[in-house]
Amino acid sequence: MAGAVDLSGLKARAEQRTPASGAPQRPAEPAGGGGPPAAGGGAATTTVLDVTEETFQAEVIERSMQVPVVVDLWAEWCGPCKQLSPVLEKLAAEGRGAWILAKIDVDANPRISQAFQVQSIPHVVVVAGGQPVTSFNGAQPEPQLRQWITQLLDALRDQMPGIAEAEARAGGEVDAGPVEEPEDPRIVAAEEALERGDYAAAAQAYEQILASEPAHAEAAAALAQVKFLERAESADPSAIGRADAAPDDVDAQIAAADAQVAAQDVTGAFDRLVQTVARTAGDDRDRARTHLVELFELFGTDDERVTTARRALARALY
Repeated sequence: MAGAVDLSGLKARAEQRTPASGAPQRPAEPAGGGGPPAAGGGAATTTVLDVTEETFQAEVIERSMQVPVVVDLWAEWCGPCKQLSPVLEKLAAEGRGAWILAKIDVDANPRISQAFQVQSIPHVVVVAGGQPVTSFNGAQPEPQLRQWITQLLDALRDQMPGIAEAEARAGGEVDAGPVEEPEDPRIVAAEEALERGDYAAAAQAYEQILASEPAHAEAAAALAQVKFLERAESADPSAIGRADAAPDDVDAQIAAADAQVAAQDVTGAFDRLVQTVARTAGDDRDRARTHLVELFELFGTDDERVTTARRALARALY
């Protein structure tokens, strides 16, 4: 972790609010239920908590004595925060108590961000055994976050028995059935725009996902579908005849290919654009090739029509 984080000030303020007795008080239950993971069994704890300066001691420091607490420092105005937080919430739900996500609004809780010496957000800090152990800044793609969580749990499992206990409880809940993964709100927003027929908004939503996660396969495939659906609504079947009459008109060939795909003549559309690539050069060839590749994205990579057309395209190009 870059730089030491001093939590003593926050901890001292919290302890001043705790009655002096021979043993520490049980942390307050968070809204929505759940307490710290119970040693030796019991129900799984709440995995995502909204934490404030008043609840920091109970919900971060005390809980971190049992399992790691991943502290997500965010703000309402922060765009990257809105990309990162849903992914962390999804992974926390999958973890089922092996680690806890503590979400902290830095605007409403400035002393916490000061204690962690936060320079920019989103800022994520892992607290284990009451102390910060690692941190990072900025939004990260889900595969990288998933790998990071796995490495974190592997590194702390021997020192924190609560991790293995939570994992054992989750593994034993066979009657509960599979855990439904929370929907990605970004995907939901894009799908809602598509249902309204707002193709521009849907495309923009998928493009924003790809800007932060270029390898997001679902968003890439959906974006290709949205772009085609928008074109298909205005596709003119007569474009095929016009293109046949003007084989050197690249725009006509592209419009005709769209009309053919809309009419379920996928092989015919692919053949048309492969032939256009073969008989053109320069920008015209590039436009025909690019459009053909975009049409490939509407279908699975193992689609025989795509495989055949890719081979034909390679011969046309080389």
